[in-house]
Amino acid sequence: MSYKTLPYDRLYRFCLDVFAQYGFSAVDCETITDVLLCADLFGIESHGVQRLIRYHNEINSGVVNRSAAPRIISETPVSAVIDADKAMGQVISRRAMETAITKAKASGIGMVAVRNSNHYGIAGYYADMASREDLLGLCMTNTEAIGVPIYGKRAMLGTNPIALAFPAEPAPFLYDAATTVVPRGKLEVYHKNEKPLPDGWAVDVQGRGSNDADEIIKNLIVKAGGGIAPLGGSSELYGGHKGYGLGIIVDLFCGVLSGGKTSNHLNLEPGRTDITHFFLAIDYALFGEKSVIRESFSTFLRELRESPKADGQTRIYTHGEKEYESRAEKRASGIPVNVKTLREMQEIAAALSLRCEDYFPPDIEFK
Repeated sequence: MSYKTLPYDRLYRFCLDVFAQYGFSAVDCETITDVLLCADLFGIESHGVQRLIRYHNEINSGVVNRSAAPRIISETPVSAVIDADKAMGQVISRRAMETAITKAKASGIGMVAVRNSNHYGIAGYYADMASREDLLGLCMTNTEAIGVPIYGKRAMLGTNPIALAFPAEPAPFLYDAATTVVPRGKLEVYHKNEKPLPDGWAVDVQGRGSNDADEIIKNLIVKAGGGIAPLGGSSELYGGHKGYGLGIIVDLFCGVLSGGKTSNHLNLEPGRTDITHFFLAIDYALFGEKSVIRESFSTFLRELRESPKADGQTRIYTHGEKEYESRAEKRASGIPVNVKTLREMQEIAAALSLRCEDYFPPDIEFK
């Protein structure tokens, strides 16, 4: 495993210029880069700059429509359905959550379902948008099928993450997790690092456990069978039926309510992924005095953190703490990037007539 640490500001400028070269507006370049590097700052390598090669390929192949013209299919004071016209997922998703936030401030609740979109990065980014506006934020997305139902051997569900954010002191609560054991990006990271997958993460084409990241990824690409287990595992013993059910719920909110496609029907046509999303913002003043509610929740989180620790443990975290601490540390010290990802960045830069040497310190070797 080999990593190089890149200064955050230089990495941010590199990504801005990459997306500008693709033809996105300055505002959209900032949106895409913000979401991408938020993942790296939070320590979620699977959804950070290591995703650049995926976006490069999808933009060049026409999967992403650089001149997309999203349109509202239906709308009420508290809801909307948007056809993204194959837009970059981060761009349409930020606009969708902004719409949900505006509706929540006006009516108490705002809900937006999006269809015909693309990969949008980390779900937590959009939930956190609502939290920063002193609202409860919820976000979900389906993805191409990579998750296998318990007792099954064919991928039928996506990683289908759920993210929820709520204001609290001293740090907001931010839950963001796939409904599969891990997301596909985690397999990619293990593959890049030439490490075997932990037991229980994935199953092969026969539905048997597999530790071979290369095999699992290749099978998913050609849809040969197998995939990632639901949260809780591939049987009911440790609660796999719960993760399986949560994955279905995400497809209900995203694929079904948007009038789009469920996970098992995504990415089946050349040139399109058809991913769907769901965004929810709630003004929790609907339930009482906001300061009292925030204080009550903050107290609960503090009581969790201060509860007795298991032998050998010194700290209990609540969701979002690790991410916010990681963000502060990495802004100051830089972001570790896998050397294989560095090589992909160099390939992308060359294809776009950019030079990595213009962005990063001379001691960074892209080889």
